[in-house]
Amino acid sequence: MTKRKGLKSAAFAIAAFALITGACGGSDTATEESVTEETAAAAADPCEGSELKLGLAFDTGGRGDGTFNDSAARGAEQAASELCYVVSELEATTDDDRKPNLEALVAAGNNPVIAVGFAFGGAIEEVAAANPNVTFGWVDGYLDLPNVKTLGFSEQEGSFLVGAAAALKSASGTIGFIGGQEIDLIKRFEAGYIAGAKAVNPDIKVESKYLGAAGDNAAWGSPDKAKEIAMSWYKKGADIVYTAAGGSGAGTIEAAVEAGEGKWAIGVDSDQYLTATPEQQARILTSMLKRVDVSVFLTAKAVKEGDITGGFKIYDLKSDGVGYATSGGHVDDIADQLEAFKAKIVSGEIVVPTAP
Repeated sequence: MTKRKGLKSAAFAIAAFALITGACGGSDTATEESVTEETAAAAADPCEGSELKLGLAFDTGGRGDGTFNDSAARGAEQAASELCYVVSELEATTDDDRKPNLEALVAAGNNPVIAVGFAFGGAIEEVAAANPNVTFGWVDGYLDLPNVKTLGFSEQEGSFLVGAAAALKSASGTIGFIGGQEIDLIKRFEAGYIAGAKAVNPDIKVESKYLGAAGDNAAWGSPDKAKEIAMSWYKKGADIVYTAAGGSGAGTIEAAVEAGEGKWAIGVDSDQYLTATPEQQARILTSMLKRVDVSVFLTAKAVKEGDITGGFKIYDLKSDGVGYATSGGHVDDIADQLEAFKAKIVSGEIVVPTAP
């Protein structure tokens, strides 16, 4: 039973008691007024008195990055509204912030504590081992500890669909991919994108470039570099560029706006159309959805319901853990083809590669 339902039941019982007392002739005006106020308060705030605490440790970029961290924040907000969690958030602005942020969230009584991003590796291993009575969630990581739920995604499957969309919409036969750090995680995005594009057009040309090597955290916050790369490709004839580089992707969207009619950007992680300006919305073809919000919410729900064990969970197309956005209607005319590809991936007829 959720906290919300429990409080509603309590309010109903109080109201029923007031009616019975009144019928027996023993009511007291002050008591009736007190009961009425208490009932109204419970109805107004069903989470009143909740002791559930959820800690969210953002990676660099934090809330407002428009992609990965914002998706996690939406999951925490859902946990607050539907599960009555009080949410605490901390952002890592440097590599040295990650472990202290996790320790601070634990010290504040949060359980679970969810780390957003693969870069929390060493930090979460130490903090989780030192706090066995706290359940941790780790987005994009893997750690075999009994109190750590590791939350992975089939990024290649969602990227396949936006790659297919790019090939179906490309007039030039040349598209692009910009990655953040050149690591296996981001290569899954690239591999899926290329595979999806070539499933539509085996002869399509896909340009690829990364903004930094493994460990170069500036790769996630360099929109100027992404814009420069995307603009150079647009000028050479590419008409669609997909960027999997956190906040850097804003630069690709700017480049598509400046390049004008016929040029498109593809967003990542969140539906970037929803937070864009009208000028940007006109140039965002779609976004690859990585449902970090779903993983955060379901982790919080599991802990509330008593599931405090660790383990590894993959969010894929079949579980609606990844997908593609339809906001703006720019892919409405190819939706049937994209859904056909989706069905083949879910059934196993298409197995999407994880490396280019």
